[in-house]
Amino acid sequence: MAYDERSDRFYAGVVVMSLPSLTVVEETTAVGRVKFPYIPGLLSFRESPVLLAAFAKVRSEPDVLMFDGQGIAHPRGLGLASHVGLLLDKPAIGCAKSRLVGEHGDVGQAVGDFMPLVFHGKRVGAVLRTRKGVKPVFVSPGHRMSLKAAMEIVRKTCRGFRIPEPTRQAHLLVNRLRAQDEA
Repeated sequence: MAYDERSDRFYAGVVVMSLPSLTVVEETTAVGRVKFPYIPGLLSFRESPVLLAAFAKVRSEPDVLMFDGQGIAHPRGLGLASHVGLLLDKPAIGCAKSRLVGEHGDVGQAVGDFMPLVFHGKRVGAVLRTRKGVKPVFVSPGHRMSLKAAMEIVRKTCRGFRIPEPTRQAHLLVNRLRAQDEA
């Protein structure tokens, strides 16, 4: 997702990639207008309509969905990855750059080091070091996904950057779309 800072427009991008090569299979985009106010913890209500429009254009059949957002590591246990994964009935992973809920210990400095993310006594995710010398990411299962499988997929899709390649490519895609639209 990317927002136009000068208007109420925002942009969604979906990048379908194959594993293990991480080659791009397909890219789709959608543009919408913000219709739901920004309310912390309710991001999926704001972003899911335009995301669903971008997913509706996908011709291939993705096995797993990955979101730059939370899965069950959310105050209500239903972050963007859980919500959209449920709506599309696809296994989904949340891999966010910041913590929304929970507590964790110090994460080691080596790539692959992680600590459990615990909220109200329940393990809701993990804090994973994907690159040495940078902040870790917050991985949480969304819909029809175990934490173990989510961690494995995130590890397989991180190739020298902090965030996984599918969400990195989607980020680049929406920023190109926004720049073209603003020009």
